[in-house]
Amino acid sequence: MEGQIGALGIASGFLTMEGLVMDLGGGSTQITWIISRQGHIRTSTNGSFSFPYGAAALTKTLADIRKGKDEKDADHAVEELRKEMVRNFTDAYHRLQIPQSMVEEAQREGGFRIYLSGGGFRGWGYLLLYLNQSKGQHYPISIINGYTVGREQFEDTKSIEKAARAARDIFRISDRRRSQVPAVAFLVNVLAEAIPLGIREAHFCQGGVREGYLFRELPASIRREAPLEVITRTFAPGSRLQIQELIRGAIPKTSKDGTKRFPPEFGGHVIEAFANVMYVHMFMSKETASTAALYSTSSGILASTLGVSHQDRARLALMLQARYRGELPPREVEFRDALRSIISPEQVWWAQYLGRVGFVITCLYPSGKVDPSNLKVLFSSSWSSTLGKKGTKEGLVLNISIRKVKHDPEKLNKVVRDNLKVIKKAGKKKNWVGTDHPWGMKVEVRVAEEQIL
Repeated sequence: MEGQIGALGIASGFLTMEGLVMDLGGGSTQITWIISRQGHIRTSTNGSFSFPYGAAALTKTLADIRKGKDEKDADHAVEELRKEMVRNFTDAYHRLQIPQSMVEEAQREGGFRIYLSGGGFRGWGYLLLYLNQSKGQHYPISIINGYTVGREQFEDTKSIEKAARAARDIFRISDRRRSQVPAVAFLVNVLAEAIPLGIREAHFCQGGVREGYLFRELPASIRREAPLEVITRTFAPGSRLQIQELIRGAIPKTSKDGTKRFPPEFGGHVIEAFANVMYVHMFMSKETASTAALYSTSSGILASTLGVSHQDRARLALMLQARYRGELPPREVEFRDALRSIISPEQVWWAQYLGRVGFVITCLYPSGKVDPSNLKVLFSSSWSSTLGKKGTKEGLVLNISIRKVKHDPEKLNKVVRDNLKVIKKAGKKKNWVGTDHPWGMKVEVRVAEEQIL
């Protein structure tokens, strides 16, 4: 029961999840599987299997095994423990009756996703963060929930043990947690061997029994809501739904042959959150707004939001920074580039394009209020392969329809045309993303006065 409720606690920190789940406490470790989608959650009908391999317990067991023995006998005893643990976890894997769809995905993708909670695993995650933030590396986010690493990093026990021994001071790692690192490394090596198909990527999580119990009591209608979208409603402009529709209008629908599409990784919740929060920093000076927006998801107003992956934090931060024209002082460029590195070049390009669209929207609606019965503008977009002077370039066309009126006291036409270049520049090659093969596309903006119903 503890393992099942603990798995729900982990699910409370993610919008969707599918994979194996482990909780490593001081005295024991539990393993099960979970599928969480749209507020509906499935776990193993056999519950969760628990073993006395907690970080503190395993540290003591390994010390006791070696006590009073010569090196050869001690190594033999440790090897017997390792074999026992491998058998237990392999047996648990089979008894959990993992859904065939999850197994088939692991076969295609090269292993299972595994979601890790408990102090022992979080300590392992902070050590990985330390390695990714030192010695010339600059991983940009220091929040453990939503931090993801691949198999190679997760199973590199030698590097992690070396860092724990050598480093004088490591963020969020106490001396007690440091002393347990060899035991956790031992467990990680066991898992790498015991789990058929292996571990493709490891997700580090907050949340445990307390959060799981509360999450279980919530109706599915509440559980399915995206935390990032919910928390940003606090900052939303008066017409958030109309602002969201304008942004969606700037995103072309997937082409009929499926070859051209907006990256699905953004999801509706990231777009909605962007619309909700893109007015927050507008009262700051030009020197600080872009920087404050860039840091908002990692150490600013949205940093404490659970249920947000580091990739979503990067997407939203980059969109917000571009919404303020992307201007940064030199010292912040490195942080921006580090955020860019944890998502694909394609997603970085779309983030800066949509940020520029957001800038134009805020010029048209500086108060964030839209009268749905008297719309000023409509956005629509489409793919094109006939752009450029020669009509041979591929890209997207953004159509901006302006309400046709006899008198234009708000000077809508002028506002739009004065800011067209901001969006068009997203399509300039200098703003494409990447070095060897930059990702981007040409952007054409067409403006027309029409009767808007």
